[in-house]
Amino acid sequence: MAKVNLYLHVLARRPDGRHSLDGLVAFAGVGDTVTVTATDASAPSLRITGPMAKRTPAGPENLVLRATTELARRVGRQPGAAISLVKQLPVAAGLGGGSSDAAACLRALAALWELDADDARVADVARGLGSDVPVCLFARAAYLGGAGEIVEAAPRMPPVWLVLANPGFAVSTAAVYGAFSGPFSPPARLESAPGDAAELARMLAARGNDLEASARALAPAVSDVLAALAGRPGALLTRVTGSGATCFALFGVRADAETAATALARTRPEWWVRAAPLLTDARKPAN
Repeated sequence: MAKVNLYLHVLARRPDGRHSLDGLVAFAGVGDTVTVTATDASAPSLRITGPMAKRTPAGPENLVLRATTELARRVGRQPGAAISLVKQLPVAAGLGGGSSDAAACLRALAALWELDADDARVADVARGLGSDVPVCLFARAAYLGGAGEIVEAAPRMPPVWLVLANPGFAVSTAAVYGAFSGPFSPPARLESAPGDAAELARMLAARGNDLEASARALAPAVSDVLAALAGRPGALLTRVTGSGATCFALFGVRADAETAATALARTRPEWWVRAAPLLTDARKPAN
């Protein structure tokens, strides 16, 4: 499922060159589909289909293949598995698509290879694959800490709808972090569980995404996307997710979100636009 950074604060630059983060992540009910089948092969295979397949690397750098190979090594078995990936999410879009795919593959392999659901080796592999993979493995609303490897449960999110919009091009996460020059922000965890979408929007408005200015500077179309989302009736809050270029608007009413998505898709057909609910638990199918 698509990862959404409801807020993202950069606290400091670490000696290893990475950044210390504080953020609130949740998941939207739209995403890729990963299917894993056992085989007798000595190496995993990957078949990618879907509208974003041509933009998705299919070689050993793909996080799904890396997850399979590394988990097999950790548990001492052949990494034979046939993996099917139906790619719906834009690539390098701030939605954690590749990370979410890797996390889904790890959960599927753990079930297929009869590992305990809380096997520490699964979490260890997730941490080694990238900063977004641990929270995608958790797959519920969570606070981020460290460089993303620290994941703690967040309060339950209220019923909320989102419109996600991407202008149709990738933005390098490394480039966005490289362009970030501060100022750093303090941690800003929610003071209480939000009761409804309007309260969540008010809480988030007191926080931000510290990478937004860098994303706008590197990809000026991000500003166009934010303005288009903000102009839709019923939009309570607009923000960049992750390092961009995808942005989201938060809505309290499903019909408003769906109407906004339909209008944006009609007026900006080159954009990727979806309306989706914010999920309580991304490990379960969306309603």
